[in-house]
Amino acid sequence: MEISSYVQDYLNRGILIAAHRGVAGGDIPFNTLAAFEVALQQGADIIETDVVQSADKKMFIFHPNQEKNHLNQDIKLTKMTAEEISKIRYVNFDKNITEYPIPNLDEALEYLKGRCLINLDHGWRGWFKDMIDVVRRHDMVDQVIIKTPPNLEYLKMVEELAPDFMYMPVISETDTCSEIIEKMDINYVGAELVFSTEQAEIVQPEYIEKQKKKGRFLWVNAIIFSYKTQLSAGHTDSLAVTGNPEEGWGWLIDRKFDIIQTDWPMMLKEFIRNRNK
Repeated sequence: MEISSYVQDYLNRGILIAAHRGVAGGDIPFNTLAAFEVALQQGADIIETDVVQSADKKMFIFHPNQEKNHLNQDIKLTKMTAEEISKIRYVNFDKNITEYPIPNLDEALEYLKGRCLINLDHGWRGWFKDMIDVVRRHDMVDQVIIKTPPNLEYLKMVEELAPDFMYMPVISETDTCSEIIEKMDINYVGAELVFSTEQAEIVQPEYIEKQKKKGRFLWVNAIIFSYKTQLSAGHTDSLAVTGNPEEGWGWLIDRKFDIIQTDWPMMLKEFIRNRNK
Protein backbone atom coordinates (compact mmCIF):
# COMPACT_ATOMS: atom_id res chain seq x y z
CA MET A 1 0.00 0.00 0.00
CA GLU A 2 1.35 3.39 -0.98
CA ILE A 3 -0.34 6.67 -0.17
CA SER A 4 1.12 9.48 -2.25
CA SER A 5 2.90 12.23 -0.35
CA TYR A 6 0.36 14.62 -1.86
CA VAL A 7 -2.53 12.75 -0.23
CA GLN A 8 -0.65 12.18 3.01
CA ASP A 9 -0.12 15.92 3.39
CA TYR A 10 -3.89 16.33 3.29
CA LEU A 11 -4.56 13.48 5.70
CA ASN A 12 -2.16 15.04 8.19
CA ARG A 13 -4.52 18.03 8.42
CA GLY A 14 -7.28 16.02 10.11
CA ILE A 15 -10.77 15.25 8.80
CA LEU A 16 -11.03 15.93 5.09
CA ILE A 17 -14.07 17.39 3.34
CA ALA A 18 -15.10 15.90 0.01
CA ALA A 19 -17.40 18.13 -2.00
CA HIS A 20 -20.01 16.04 -3.77
CA ARG A 21 -19.81 17.09 -7.45
CA GLY A 22 -18.52 20.47 -6.26
CA VAL A 23 -21.02 22.95 -4.82
CA ALA A 24 -24.14 23.93 -6.75
CA GLY A 25 -26.56 26.72 -6.01
CA GLY A 26 -28.32 29.61 -7.70
CA ASP A 27 -27.38 29.46 -11.35
CA ILE A 28 -24.31 27.22 -10.87
CA PRO A 29 -24.93 23.50 -11.60
CA PHE A 30 -23.04 20.52 -10.16
CA ASN A 31 -20.07 19.00 -11.99
CA THR A 32 -19.00 22.24 -13.64
CA LEU A 33 -15.71 24.08 -13.23
CA ALA A 34 -17.67 26.81 -11.48
CA ALA A 35 -19.05 24.30 -8.97
CA PHE A 36 -15.53 23.03 -8.33
CA GLU A 37 -14.29 26.56 -7.74
CA VAL A 38 -17.07 27.30 -5.26
CA ALA A 39 -16.24 24.09 -3.38
CA LEU A 40 -12.58 25.02 -3.11
CA GLN A 41 -13.47 28.54 -1.99
CA GLN A 42 -15.65 26.97 0.72
CA GLY A 43 -12.78 24.85 2.03
CA ALA A 44 -13.19 21.48 0.33
CA ASP A 45 -10.11 19.24 0.32
CA ILE A 46 -11.44 16.77 -2.23
CA ILE A 47 -13.54 17.24 -5.34
CA GLU A 48 -15.69 14.17 -5.98
CA THR A 49 -16.87 14.08 -9.56
CA ASP A 50 -18.25 11.75 -12.20
CA VAL A 51 -17.02 10.71 -15.62
CA VAL A 52 -18.78 9.57 -18.76
CA GLN A 53 -17.57 8.78 -22.25
CA SER A 54 -18.84 10.10 -25.57
CA ALA A 55 -19.55 7.91 -28.57
CA ASP A 56 -16.17 8.87 -30.02
CA LYS A 57 -14.31 7.90 -26.82
CA LYS A 58 -13.75 11.35 -25.29
CA MET A 59 -14.07 11.69 -21.52
CA PHE A 60 -16.44 14.23 -19.94
CA ILE A 61 -17.43 15.27 -16.42
CA PHE A 62 -21.03 14.17 -15.95
CA HIS A 63 -23.01 11.72 -13.83
CA PRO A 64 -24.13 8.89 -16.14
CA ASN A 65 -27.87 8.64 -16.79
CA GLN A 66 -28.68 12.05 -15.30
CA GLU A 67 -29.23 13.88 -18.57
CA LYS A 68 -32.91 14.55 -17.97
CA ASN A 69 -32.28 15.95 -14.49
CA HIS A 70 -29.31 18.18 -15.28
CA LEU A 71 -29.75 18.98 -18.96
CA ASN A 72 -33.55 18.79 -19.23
CA GLN A 73 -33.19 16.74 -22.42
CA ASP A 74 -34.01 13.16 -23.33
CA ILE A 75 -30.53 12.35 -24.62
CA LYS A 76 -27.65 10.03 -23.79
CA LEU A 77 -24.17 11.53 -23.77
CA THR A 78 -22.71 8.08 -24.42
CA LYS A 79 -24.40 8.15 -27.83
CA MET A 80 -23.21 11.64 -28.76
CA THR A 81 -19.92 12.87 -30.18
CA ALA A 82 -17.59 15.14 -28.23
CA GLU A 83 -18.42 17.99 -30.58
CA GLU A 84 -22.14 17.56 -29.93
CA ILE A 85 -21.60 17.41 -26.17
CA SER A 86 -19.49 20.57 -26.23
CA LYS A 87 -22.51 22.55 -27.47
CA ILE A 88 -24.80 21.48 -24.60
CA ARG A 89 -25.41 23.69 -21.57
CA TYR A 90 -26.56 22.67 -18.11
CA VAL A 91 -29.86 23.86 -16.69
CA ASN A 92 -30.20 25.27 -13.18
CA PHE A 93 -32.57 24.12 -10.41
CA ASP A 94 -35.46 25.94 -12.11
CA LYS A 95 -34.68 24.12 -15.37
CA ASN A 96 -33.54 27.33 -17.03
CA ILE A 97 -30.54 27.03 -19.31
CA THR A 98 -27.23 28.31 -17.95
CA GLU A 99 -23.97 29.41 -19.54
CA TYR A 100 -22.15 26.36 -18.18
CA PRO A 101 -20.97 23.61 -20.54
CA ILE A 102 -20.13 20.03 -19.65
CA PRO A 103 -16.38 20.05 -18.99
CA ASN A 104 -14.21 17.42 -20.55
CA LEU A 105 -11.93 15.47 -18.24
CA ASP A 106 -8.80 17.13 -19.61
CA GLU A 107 -10.15 20.58 -18.72
CA ALA A 108 -11.24 19.49 -15.26
CA LEU A 109 -7.92 17.87 -14.39
CA GLU A 110 -5.91 20.89 -15.50
CA TYR A 111 -8.25 23.20 -13.60
CA LEU A 112 -7.77 21.21 -10.39
CA LYS A 113 -4.11 20.32 -10.84
CA GLY A 114 -2.20 20.96 -7.64
CA ARG A 115 -5.25 22.46 -5.91
CA CYS A 116 -6.98 19.53 -4.18
CA LEU A 117 -7.48 15.78 -4.16
CA ILE A 118 -9.76 14.36 -6.83
CA ASN A 119 -12.06 11.36 -6.70
CA LEU A 120 -13.21 10.16 -10.11
CA ASP A 121 -16.37 8.08 -9.95
CA HIS A 122 -18.20 5.87 -12.44
CA GLY A 123 -15.14 5.12 -14.55
CA TRP A 124 -15.84 1.43 -13.99
CA ARG A 125 -18.98 1.63 -16.12
CA GLY A 126 -17.14 0.87 -19.36
CA TRP A 127 -14.54 3.55 -19.90
CA PHE A 128 -12.06 2.79 -17.13
CA LYS A 129 -8.98 2.43 -19.32
CA ASP A 130 -9.63 5.68 -21.15
CA MET A 131 -10.17 7.52 -17.85
CA ILE A 132 -6.92 6.14 -16.45
CA ASP A 133 -5.07 7.08 -19.64
CA VAL A 134 -6.23 10.70 -19.36
CA VAL A 135 -5.04 10.95 -15.75
CA ARG A 136 -1.65 9.53 -16.72
CA ARG A 137 -1.37 11.97 -19.60
CA HIS A 138 -1.78 14.85 -17.15
CA ASP A 139 0.74 13.29 -14.74
CA MET A 140 -1.79 13.38 -11.88
CA VAL A 141 -1.74 9.82 -10.54
CA ASP A 142 -0.62 11.10 -7.11
CA GLN A 143 -3.63 13.45 -6.88
CA VAL A 144 -6.42 11.10 -7.98
CA ILE A 145 -8.29 8.47 -5.95
CA ILE A 146 -10.36 5.87 -7.78
CA LYS A 147 -13.25 3.82 -6.40
CA THR A 148 -15.36 0.95 -7.71
CA PRO A 149 -17.85 -1.52 -6.32
CA PRO A 150 -15.77 -4.49 -5.08
CA ASN A 151 -16.99 -6.90 -7.76
CA LEU A 152 -14.20 -9.25 -8.86
CA GLU A 153 -14.41 -8.07 -12.47
CA TYR A 154 -13.76 -4.48 -11.38
CA LEU A 155 -10.96 -5.52 -9.04
CA LYS A 156 -9.23 -7.36 -11.87
CA MET A 157 -9.65 -4.29 -14.05
CA VAL A 158 -7.97 -2.10 -11.42
CA GLU A 159 -5.18 -4.63 -10.97
CA GLU A 160 -4.52 -4.76 -14.69
CA LEU A 161 -4.86 -1.09 -15.62
CA ALA A 162 -4.27 0.98 -12.49
CA PRO A 163 -2.25 -0.92 -9.86
CA ASP A 164 -0.34 2.25 -8.96
CA PHE A 165 -3.46 4.41 -8.44
CA MET A 166 -4.79 4.91 -4.92
CA TYR A 167 -7.83 2.65 -4.76
CA MET A 168 -10.87 2.52 -2.46
CA PRO A 169 -13.58 -0.14 -2.74
CA VAL A 170 -17.15 0.89 -1.92
CA ILE A 171 -18.01 -1.50 0.92
CA SER A 172 -21.67 -1.82 1.88
CA GLU A 173 -22.83 -3.16 5.26
CA THR A 174 -20.28 -5.98 5.60
CA ASP A 175 -16.72 -6.45 4.34
CA THR A 176 -16.34 -9.46 2.07
CA CYS A 177 -13.69 -7.95 -0.19
CA SER A 178 -10.69 -6.79 1.84
CA GLU A 179 -9.05 -10.20 2.07
CA ILE A 180 -9.41 -10.62 -1.68
CA ILE A 181 -8.00 -7.17 -2.50
CA GLU A 182 -5.07 -7.64 -0.14
CA LYS A 183 -3.92 -10.61 -2.22
CA MET A 184 -4.04 -8.63 -5.47
CA ASP A 185 -1.67 -6.11 -7.01
CA ILE A 186 -3.89 -3.18 -6.02
CA ASN A 187 -2.90 -0.08 -4.08
CA TYR A 188 -5.60 -0.48 -1.41
CA VAL A 189 -5.29 2.76 0.53
CA GLY A 190 -8.78 3.15 1.99
CA ALA A 191 -12.47 2.35 1.69
CA GLU A 192 -15.79 4.08 1.24
CA LEU A 193 -18.18 2.65 3.82
CA VAL A 194 -21.93 2.58 3.18
CA PHE A 195 -24.28 1.45 5.96
CA SER A 196 -28.01 1.77 6.55
CA THR A 197 -27.95 1.11 10.29
CA GLU A 198 -25.61 1.77 13.19
CA GLN A 199 -25.40 -1.99 13.74
CA ALA A 200 -23.65 -2.68 10.44
CA GLU A 201 -20.35 -4.56 10.80
CA ILE A 202 -18.32 -1.95 8.95
CA VAL A 203 -19.25 0.89 11.30
CA GLN A 204 -18.31 -0.89 14.50
CA PRO A 205 -15.25 0.54 16.30
CA GLU A 206 -13.44 -2.80 16.04
CA TYR A 207 -13.70 -2.88 12.26
CA ILE A 208 -12.73 0.77 11.86
CA GLU A 209 -9.73 0.29 14.14
CA LYS A 210 -8.68 -2.78 12.16
CA GLN A 211 -8.68 -0.78 8.94
CA LYS A 212 -6.83 2.11 10.58
CA LYS A 213 -4.12 -0.23 11.88
CA LYS A 214 -3.50 -1.26 8.28
CA GLY A 215 -2.92 2.40 7.43
CA ARG A 216 -6.12 2.88 5.47
CA PHE A 217 -8.29 5.98 5.48
CA LEU A 218 -12.08 5.72 5.60
CA TRP A 219 -14.65 7.70 3.63
CA VAL A 220 -18.27 8.21 4.69
CA ASN A 221 -21.18 9.85 2.87
CA ALA A 222 -23.28 12.44 4.67
CA ILE A 223 -24.99 13.20 1.36
CA ILE A 224 -28.49 11.99 0.49
CA PHE A 225 -29.57 10.83 -2.96
CA SER A 226 -32.91 9.68 -1.60
CA TYR A 227 -34.08 9.67 2.01
CA LYS A 228 -35.34 6.14 1.35
CA THR A 229 -31.76 4.95 0.79
CA GLN A 230 -29.52 5.65 3.76
CA LEU A 231 -25.78 5.81 3.15
CA SER A 232 -24.74 6.60 6.74
CA ALA A 233 -27.53 5.34 9.03
CA GLY A 234 -29.34 8.67 9.07
CA HIS A 235 -26.32 10.76 10.13
CA THR A 236 -26.72 13.09 7.21
CA ASP A 237 -26.11 16.56 5.83
CA SER A 238 -29.81 17.32 6.08
CA LEU A 239 -29.88 16.52 9.79
CA ALA A 240 -26.71 18.55 10.35
CA VAL A 241 -27.69 21.72 8.49
CA THR A 242 -31.22 21.89 9.92
CA GLY A 243 -30.16 22.22 13.53
CA ASN A 244 -28.58 18.98 14.72
CA PRO A 245 -24.98 18.89 13.51
CA GLU A 246 -23.82 16.65 16.36
CA GLU A 247 -26.20 13.86 15.32
CA GLY A 248 -25.38 14.49 11.69
CA TRP A 249 -21.67 15.15 11.25
CA GLY A 250 -20.60 14.79 14.88
CA TRP A 251 -21.53 11.12 15.01
CA LEU A 252 -19.46 10.42 11.91
CA ILE A 253 -16.49 12.30 13.32
CA ASP A 254 -16.71 10.38 16.60
CA ARG A 255 -16.66 7.13 14.60
CA LYS A 256 -13.23 8.33 13.35
CA PHE A 257 -13.96 8.64 9.67
CA ASP A 258 -11.16 10.43 7.81
CA ILE A 259 -13.21 11.82 4.93
CA ILE A 260 -16.79 13.10 4.96
CA GLN A 261 -18.52 13.64 1.63
CA THR A 262 -20.97 16.51 1.83
CA ASP A 263 -23.06 18.94 -0.18
CA TRP A 264 -22.36 21.65 2.43
CA PRO A 265 -18.56 21.99 2.73
CA MET A 266 -18.49 25.47 4.25
CA MET A 267 -20.87 24.57 7.07
CA LEU A 268 -19.09 21.28 7.72
CA LYS A 269 -15.71 23.02 7.81
CA GLU A 270 -17.00 25.56 10.33
CA PHE A 271 -18.51 22.78 12.45
CA ILE A 272 -15.21 20.90 12.53
CA ARG A 273 -13.31 24.10 13.38
CA ASN A 274 -15.64 24.95 16.28
CA ARG A 275 -15.62 21.37 17.55
CA ASN A 276 -11.83 21.35 17.67
CA LYS A 277 -11.59 24.52 19.77
